[in-house]
Amino acid sequence: MPRPEAAPGSRRRPRPAAVAARGWGWQHGGRAGLAVSGLDLAISPGERVLLLGASGAGKSTFLHALAGVLGPDTGGEEQGVLTLDGVHPANARGRTGLVLQDPDSQTVLSRVGDEVAFGAENLAVPAAEIWPRVRSALADVGLEVPLDRSTSALSGGQKQRLALASVMAMEPGLLLLDEPTANLDPDGVVEIRDAVTRVLDRTGATLIVVEHRVDVWAGVVDRVVVLAAGGGVLADGSPEQVLGNPAHRSTLAESGVWLPGIRPEIPGGPWIPAAAGPRLLEARGLAVARSLRGPAVLTGADLSLDAGTAVGITGPNGAGKSTLALTLGGLLRPRGGTLTAAPALAGTARPEPGRWTSAQLVDRIGTVFQEPEHQFLANTVLDELAFGPRRLGRETDGQVLARVHQLAERLRLDGLLEANPFTLSGGEKRRLSVATMLATEPSILLLDEPTFGQDARTWAELVALLRGQLSEGRCVVSVTHDAEFIEALASRNLRVADGVLTPAAAAPGVPAGGAATGGAATAGDVGTARDVQVRR
Repeated sequence: MPRPEAAPGSRRRPRPAAVAARGWGWQHGGRAGLAVSGLDLAISPGERVLLLGASGAGKSTFLHALAGVLGPDTGGEEQGVLTLDGVHPANARGRTGLVLQDPDSQTVLSRVGDEVAFGAENLAVPAAEIWPRVRSALADVGLEVPLDRSTSALSGGQKQRLALASVMAMEPGLLLLDEPTANLDPDGVVEIRDAVTRVLDRTGATLIVVEHRVDVWAGVVDRVVVLAAGGGVLADGSPEQVLGNPAHRSTLAESGVWLPGIRPEIPGGPWIPAAAGPRLLEARGLAVARSLRGPAVLTGADLSLDAGTAVGITGPNGAGKSTLALTLGGLLRPRGGTLTAAPALAGTARPEPGRWTSAQLVDRIGTVFQEPEHQFLANTVLDELAFGPRRLGRETDGQVLARVHQLAERLRLDGLLEANPFTLSGGEKRRLSVATMLATEPSILLLDEPTFGQDARTWAELVALLRGQLSEGRCVVSVTHDAEFIEALASRNLRVADGVLTPAAAAPGVPAGGAATGGAATAGDVGTARDVQVRR
């Protein structure tokens, strides 16, 4: 695919980087198996590569290695040879720009403008160029906020845009994107893809992008590389050769790769939602804010959650979806209106969830944060899963471990029980955060972007698991941009936008929402706010 030349008078284009791997592999410290093994791959300068593979196949590990952030000091062990422009990536760090799955983990400074300028400043970019780059990068990603806006005040999707802008301002020779659109609304996905394309057209940089859903990037890249879960490369070629070949499509679908036109088969077969059960939680005229003194981001919301039902909450990034979920979960106090737990949920506790202790929350309402790392407490996956049930003290340790092992097997975490949670892939971390909530069997589970980082197989397993919880009379509320997930759980669909909560247009077979003035939306499934046990 020909690349456009730099416009006359434009600044000098960075030199695109070349990548080579020969028998390369990496083993994280404390892990029994290799995260990546036997990788042979050559990427030419200026190529645009979509990197696919099942959750846990080593895609993120490969990107981290290319960014030069893996080494002996991290406790891991390298095999074979990996080079960037002929040298080890650790010796070429200024040549790469990496956008991580968790944007919080790479935010350094407190103000948006300073954050975007930080990387370019460290590369000794001339001062006269830095702030034009900053403004251009922010415009490219559609982050229209003042330069002095606090980075901590941004939503998860806005932070993702900020991380991408920070890397784009560096104009690297190799751009590494790890699921850059995973937590963005549909309009934001297109904006980010187009922004990346514009930067590549202008700079000629090499691109490696990891995404589970290929349709977003298939028209942008030259090449698709699929990592095999057992090591090496499963497929490699042009998008047409890899994604259009019937034999390849069958193999890729079986390995968990999302393919256009192929929907994953959900275990358990056809599913009919049960009738709604008792009322659990009710909001009337609810107003929510991100902080005690900050402005309300949502007002006048009416919402009811009933046992055995599911609710999907959608809307643009920054609209207040996560803030609403945290308020419903008792982790933020309402700014106005009322939030009342019915006797079926409150039991002997007072009716205001925002005044419950962590011990009262843990088996009533559970929250899965947008950033899973924010709720990890233990040094191993096994202890993380067992933490909540052990704290409840209702079962013997043998009973707790039996349930933990069952959950781990369902969510494909059984081979990682001795691993440190922070060394897992993004998709594995997300499944672990969901599993820790399920382990304490609360009445309501609030899930923020529950399908982030999931391949088709693990997505289907998660849907099946949550359907089972709904059938047992629990309530699931999902903040998500994943329309297929909302449909699979037969969720009522609500939308947060412009400071109000309204019924959203329903996908085929999905009921529209029943919230906002005069209406009541119903929902249903598991959860636990075990993370608050140490925060309160």
